[in-house]
Amino acid sequence: MNTAMDSAGRHRWLTDEEQRVWRAYLHATTLLEDHLDRQLQRDAGMPHIYYGLLVGLAEAPRRRLRMTELARNSKITRSRLSHAIARLEKSGWVRREDCPSDKRGQFAVLTDEGAEVLRRTAPGHVTAVRQALFERLTPEQRKTLGEIMEIVAEGLQPNEAGADLPWLR
Repeated sequence: MNTAMDSAGRHRWLTDEEQRVWRAYLHATTLLEDHLDRQLQRDAGMPHIYYGLLVGLAEAPRRRLRMTELARNSKITRSRLSHAIARLEKSGWVRREDCPSDKRGQFAVLTDEGAEVLRRTAPGHVTAVRQALFERLTPEQRKTLGEIMEIVAEGLQPNEAGADLPWLR
């Protein structure tokens, strides 16, 4: 049975409690993303999503990833990634390299300048995350939040081949 329907085939609307939790979640995540975006714009002149791309490259072997893998890891469309990488290239923080084994494939590579931007920016970003989220929660709440987010992510990340996901388009 479709979980959005009750046994009589009627839509199951959110309960008052579910509506309260849903709206609190939306409100908090919107405010958190805005807070982190403003901090990174102020400190490094980049949006939060660009910072995430740089971190993903910094953590990759040889500071490089196939563009398709970076899109998948970042959960953004390849088109949006291409635009972001073009902006990061213009800043000198990333460069593209052709893939020798696939004429259509490309790698995104974190430059030394990009790694330096991360080194300078990371402490302020960590402070912003800590102050906005972790310092407001008890250790038990942090543990519960992590468990909840893992369950939600697991349920939304299809494992079957050919899944229609934006970052695979």
